[in-house]
Amino acid sequence: MAAPNHRKFLGRLSLPERTFLTDALRTETVGGVLLLVAAIAALILANTPLSDFYEDVRDFRAGPGSLHLNLSVASWAKDGLLTIFFFVAGIELKRELVAGELRDPRAAALPVVAAACGMAVPALFYVIVNAGGDGSMSGWAVPTATDIAFALAVLAVIGTSLPSALRAFLLTLAVVDDLFAILIIAVFFTTEIDFLALGLSLVGLVLFWFLHHKDVRGWYLFVPLAAVIWALMHASGVHATVAGVAMGLMLRCTVREGEKHSPAERIEHLVRPLSAGLAVPLFALFAAGVAVSGKSIGDVFTTPEPLGVVLGLVLGKTIGVFGGSWLAARFTRAELNEDLAWADVFAVASLAGIGFTVSLLIGELAFPDDPLLTGEVKAAVLIGSLIAAVVASTLLKMRDVKYRRLCAEEDRDEDEDGIPDIYELDKPEYHLRMAAIHEAKAAEHRRLAEVAAGSAGDDSPA
Repeated sequence: MAAPNHRKFLGRLSLPERTFLTDALRTETVGGVLLLVAAIAALILANTPLSDFYEDVRDFRAGPGSLHLNLSVASWAKDGLLTIFFFVAGIELKRELVAGELRDPRAAALPVVAAACGMAVPALFYVIVNAGGDGSMSGWAVPTATDIAFALAVLAVIGTSLPSALRAFLLTLAVVDDLFAILIIAVFFTTEIDFLALGLSLVGLVLFWFLHHKDVRGWYLFVPLAAVIWALMHASGVHATVAGVAMGLMLRCTVREGEKHSPAERIEHLVRPLSAGLAVPLFALFAAGVAVSGKSIGDVFTTPEPLGVVLGLVLGKTIGVFGGSWLAARFTRAELNEDLAWADVFAVASLAGIGFTVSLLIGELAFPDDPLLTGEVKAAVLIGSLIAAVVASTLLKMRDVKYRRLCAEEDRDEDEDGIPDIYELDKPEYHLRMAAIHEAKAAEHRRLAEVAAGSAGDDSPA
């Protein structure tokens, strides 16, 4: 007999959680498609006669040097636009902590452990390959990230019938992954700190929190304040995207009396399309443009640094996420949803190897003085992500029949009240409605049978 404190791993989501997940996936999926288009465009521009024009645009500098903001277009995309992406990630993390999978410490252990293992194992792969091949250890963090937009774009094409619990697991995993990634960037890729600028940035964050929680409203106030906080964080030497996560975490996710939506939900609704549809694709456009040739592809599999990245993404991520999930479920007494198998978890874990946006960012930060190695590592990120996408697509397709059955069960709404029946099984009024519906159908069948029998009698010979 199961112990009383057993709970379901990947059990059914609440209806509000499922509704939020559906809306979030719709935006992220569109963003993933745009991200793919931007990456392909970058590769075309970097490998055609347009490469000189592409490099000129990418390296063009603009901005006030006195404020440490005389940056190239690529740097504005990396340090500026990605802050919007991490701002949304901060809101998602806050929401998960307040109302999502991370609000219950015991339930949170599963995605947190899975994400932590999904970052530690790829880093271990990289370290082992480079220790044996005499490579640089600076890129150990490159294969640790998961690109949720790309992963969900693959789901949009291949895993359309994926159960909502598995989708939620992937989304929560990616949110935790983003948090760990920004911590890695802040701790390991900050060389010199201007404490005055950092202190003023923190003062700005306190003011941002104070105004927000006093219900002061107006984009004309918060947008300039956010820009100042970002500029000070950038000048401090800490990566500017940290400011985005911090501001996202400060937004209120609870609904007060008289409110239909929380401030975080309203702001996320406005900013998420900007992040998925503009910020991340533009970053990809200027980050993914690497020269690809037979030799460069060969170097990816023969040079220790890019090889470590490929193996970390393809093998390390899958093994780490799946192994972490199994260990967390095993030692927290959680039981896997009886409708699913560990093969389903493994298929989703393989999606975590699609590490595009943040992996490219960390690749640039890891080798700032070696453009050749940076290009090889970027090529490794692209190749590793492509291999992971193909593997994940194959595994998901193999499980597709089962997914379709589960999805049909989740979506069935026989009483046509707009709420899936699975969420109403325990309600007496649902069973009364269903009994009335079945009785009405039975009566209609009897009436049709009587009409058919009467017609047969009329046609009989006198």
